[in-house]
Amino acid sequence: MAEFHSKIKTIEWINNYSKMVDQTVLPYEFKYVNITSGQEMYDAIKTMIVRGAPAIGVAGAHGVVLYAQELAESLLPACQKESGRNNDSLLRDEFVKKLLEKADYMATSRPTAVNLMWAVEKQKDIIKNSTSDIKGIVEELKQNAIKMENDDIEINKKIGDYGAEIVPKGATILTHCNAGGLATVGYGTALGVVRSAFANDPTIQVFADETRPRQQGARITTFELTMDGIPTTLITDGMCSYFMKKGMIDMVVVGADRIAANGDAANKIGTYTVAIAAKYHNIPFYVAAPLSTIDTSIKTGDEIVIEERSRDEVTHINGKIICAESVNVINPGFDVTPNELISGIITEKGILRPDYTKSIAEAFKL
Repeated sequence: MAEFHSKIKTIEWINNYSKMVDQTVLPYEFKYVNITSGQEMYDAIKTMIVRGAPAIGVAGAHGVVLYAQELAESLLPACQKESGRNNDSLLRDEFVKKLLEKADYMATSRPTAVNLMWAVEKQKDIIKNSTSDIKGIVEELKQNAIKMENDDIEINKKIGDYGAEIVPKGATILTHCNAGGLATVGYGTALGVVRSAFANDPTIQVFADETRPRQQGARITTFELTMDGIPTTLITDGMCSYFMKKGMIDMVVVGADRIAANGDAANKIGTYTVAIAAKYHNIPFYVAAPLSTIDTSIKTGDEIVIEERSRDEVTHINGKIICAESVNVINPGFDVTPNELISGIITEKGILRPDYTKSIAEAFKL
């Protein structure tokens, strides 16, 4: 398998802060921002400076480190003034208690992407189980966050390579929203499949839905694919059936923000519609996601919490209103594609097939 190197690293821990691409200004400007406090990270996740389930997970892990640094800085001077192990122990207990509360708060920044909760729980496990002093816990959290970064890239490359095996030569792949390097640490899930396939077959091309209302397909997917030299065609969300009927789409690959134990998959709003159209036209529809996106604690997609976002995302484009000011707006950020519409779930452990309840359970045992 040839190797493809993405030019973008979305999020990275550097010294004592988190550096990330500001995705709210793409494609007009490409810039990095430094996140230096826990509250800044909470806000960055909430306002979608960082977005995409895997990237949000790493951001959440970074956020816990930032909170840990802040708490340590506020408590350690007091620790140095006190004498005796008992006082040190009391301050450590206070640090752990407050940090667990901050970690729980970080996990509420966005409700749908389970990678956020998964990453925060991994950090909480360290906080609860560490035998180190305060400084030691901070360092353990930092190293775990960095490990998550590195693991994410390797996991996504495995997803890409498994997915590339099922991409027909010269295929046109339709994707919805952005599940690329900018939704992860740097390679991508759905676009990881594209990158791995393109590395061996440069005749591969992509059709990208614009993905209203935030236009992640138009603003972000087309940005990173054209940067990597992968042929990409932008279409509006309502056009996918037209091109499917004309035989111009060979397969669909999308990402996911949460997958239930039965294979139902939550992804950006409009994905369900694409899946229905693909089923009607006998076009395979795949979901690409790491195992950390699968939430085995919920049986079906009916249990997935769907984030409701601001009405302004629908009523405004580039700051200008596009409709009657008084119109009613409902703006769910995600929808759930039923498992019967999904041809396979591409993970780092291989491609899972129906019966998903069985194949998902088996994947977690590998």
